[in-house]
Amino acid sequence: MITEPHKRIPARGLLAWRISGTIHSVFPFVLSGGAIAAAFLFNWPFWVIGASLMFYSAYAYLVIMTFPSLRWKRWRYEVRENEIELKHGIFVIKRTLVPMIRVQHVDTKQGPILRKYRLATVTISTAATVHEIPALDVDEAEELRFFISLLARAADDDV
Repeated sequence: MITEPHKRIPARGLLAWRISGTIHSVFPFVLSGGAIAAAFLFNWPFWVIGASLMFYSAYAYLVIMTFPSLRWKRWRYEVRENEIELKHGIFVIKRTLVPMIRVQHVDTKQGPILRKYRLATVTISTAATVHEIPALDVDEAEELRFFISLLARAADDDV
């Protein structure tokens, strides 16, 4: 019987996802500001200003506060001898089992936000797709990358 994965993403990952959400909310902020400016310039009804502010406020709250929190609470992973199990999702929870025999290579990657908070994403490539374990501590990500590559090599030798 396989139990659910129990390893979690560090809390700094939540902070990094919130900063990323803030950056992603810049474009809707500009659109909202443009709609407000156009409402003043062209004497549009005041409800346009209210609707624009409400839209941006709701969007920013969801992208900066709600979605990262839900994503962080639900992300779980587990690396076992024969498989890697991932569990994630916001509205639809997805559980994935990646057999070690299918792992072709393992990488780590960092963007500027993850690098600032000493986090990295582990990518696990199979012939069909790429799976990610996001926002792990850099040291943990390197250990995990090395450990998965050893297990994948051992699984490949067993065939």
